[in-house]
Amino acid sequence: MKKIEAIIRPEKLDAVRRSLQESGCMGLMISEIEGHGKQKGKVQQWRGEKYKLELLPKIKVEAVVNDSQVSMVIDNIISSAKTGDTGDGKIFVSDIEDAVRIRTGERGSIAIG
Repeated sequence: MKKIEAIIRPEKLDAVRRSLQESGCMGLMISEIEGHGKQKGKVQQWRGEKYKLELLPKIKVEAVVNDSQVSMVIDNIISSAKTGDTGDGKIFVSDIEDAVRIRTGERGSIAIG
C-alpha cells in the first residue's frame, strides 16, 4: 500500500476529486493548507499599496491506495491539476505498513477498499 499526497491549486480541487473518484479511488482526505515552493509567494497590490504574500493557499489531497493503483492515481492527478505554470504543486508517495478499519478490525488492503 502507498500513501499519495498531492499539493494542488485550490481551483483544481473539483477536477482532481472527480478524476480520482472516476478511477476507483475510494477514500480521500482533503486539507486546506498554506505554503510556498519555488515561486516563494507573490506580490499583490491593494489600494495602491504593494504587499507580498509569502504563503499561498493550497489544497492537500491524500489517498491510500494499493500498489497497483499508484501510477494511475498519479497520472489522474497530473492530468486534472496541471496548468503548466509555476505553483501547480507536488505529489509525494510513501509506503504504508498497515491499515486497520476501526469498525470491523479488518487489516491491510481490505481495510482501504
